[in-house]
Amino acid sequence: QEYLVESGGGSVQHGGSLKLSCVASRISIRTYSMAWFRQVPGKQREAVAGVNTHGLTSYSDSTKGRFNISRDDAKNTLSLQMDGLKPEDTAMYYCAASSAFLQWGLLDESKYNYWGQGTQVIVSA
Repeated sequence: QEYLVESGGGSVQHGGSLKLSCVASRISIRTYSMAWFRQVPGKQREAVAGVNTHGLTSYSDSTKGRFNISRDDAKNTLSLQMDGLKPEDTAMYYCAASSAFLQWGLLDESKYNYWGQGTQVIVSA
């Protein structure tokens, strides 16, 4: 059984919206910093957004103002609302959890212990 399972990916046109969800099992995200990362084949994985247990959020420059990360600890779920999607947002999106309390390192993938299998997002021009 996976610790983190993502859903909500799909294909949309330029300017469209998608909402990704990540449901955790076997861990309670209440005590975890959480984040979304993405990766295109042949390229390094990059950070999208992160949120710590105090609700502090951090976004990459490429997603700031268009994406919104949120957490529902009661439902053990992390979400990512993506608006104004661009073709360059096309990637596999991964949910990640860190047992550390993160502030400055929210977008540092080396800080994360658990990873989901990913959900594919495709944005057409």
